[in-house]
Amino acid sequence: MKVKVEKQELLKATQAIQNVVAVKGTLPILSNILIEAEANKIRLTATDLEIGIHYSVNAEVFQPGELTVPAKKFNEMIKELPDSPITLSTLKNNTMSINSENVYFKLLGLPKDDYPKIPQPQEENSIELEQEVLKNMLSMTMFATSHDEVRYILNGVLFNIKGNILRLVATDGRRLAMAEKQIKAQKEFTKQVIVPNKAVQELNRILQEQGTAKIIFGDNQLMFKAGEVVLITRLIEGEFPNYEQVIPKETQNKVRVNTQRFLTGTKRAALLTHQDSQSIRIDLLKDKMVISKNTPELGEVKDQIDISYKGKEMSVGFNPHYLTEALKNISQEEIDIEVDAPDKAGVIRTMLPEKYVYLVLPMQLS
Repeated sequence: MKVKVEKQELLKATQAIQNVVAVKGTLPILSNILIEAEANKIRLTATDLEIGIHYSVNAEVFQPGELTVPAKKFNEMIKELPDSPITLSTLKNNTMSINSENVYFKLLGLPKDDYPKIPQPQEENSIELEQEVLKNMLSMTMFATSHDEVRYILNGVLFNIKGNILRLVATDGRRLAMAEKQIKAQKEFTKQVIVPNKAVQELNRILQEQGTAKIIFGDNQLMFKAGEVVLITRLIEGEFPNYEQVIPKETQNKVRVNTQRFLTGTKRAALLTHQDSQSIRIDLLKDKMVISKNTPELGEVKDQIDISYKGKEMSVGFNPHYLTEALKNISQEEIDIEVDAPDKAGVIRTMLPEKYVYLVLPMQLS
């Protein structure tokens, strides 16, 4: 192999796939990335056997070939080279030379034969949508997943496709987030899969504000194609909870509030929470909301916010972090919060940028 490639393009690729490289594992080669040169591109591949990622970079290919090299060291070397074109060449004994201007590195690698092959699902069932839309949907849901290994079925985001509707759903049992978008599919089909947290996080990193993304539904895998990046992930096996029966019907007992004002008020109250006292108090009065928190060993905060509310006066407790994680991803200037009773879930429903439902269970006020 002998290729010439722009430093910034190569560095972008090596940094993008670092998180997929297996840091610890029984197979030493999983700490390597596979570099393949053919036609006018080089393709970098990383996998931990659960997730695989390909990243293609334009290059001048003088001689095709392939080699695996230690991912971390390769990235560090590329980072420290001058901002000039880089020449990569394979030498004898599975060695790669890395040249730029007057700088020369030699890096020992391993042959491609030992590198695991990443299965590719058939493209029979696939959908396509804007990368920005998918990124927004992920941002509005992925934070609500569980990280409790006991409830492994909740350790990911549900991708539900039915006809021309894509839904993303995440829950940890205490809150639930659902984003929905009408999309274009080559053919109508129904599929429901659970994408693991790590794959969701990597996908969110690689998605851009421009371009389209293709999602290909396999039997036990899901593939995402976004520009020059391809991500393939295994799926979580099992039955996701019936989230539709958890979401209450829309109620007329609504609080209309400025989104950013509610977010800042909630953040202020959160400053006085701690491990043993995580809830904040929200008092709903006529056209007024008071967010407060009193922690004897720390102090007290009260924040009064003007709202539109004609319902009954009540006090309800919420975990502020559950509220802020949703609010910071909502672009609507004002939102309606449905609160029927202190012991009922609070529900936010919006239509921008995508149809969105977020419900959070209340907490007992101390």
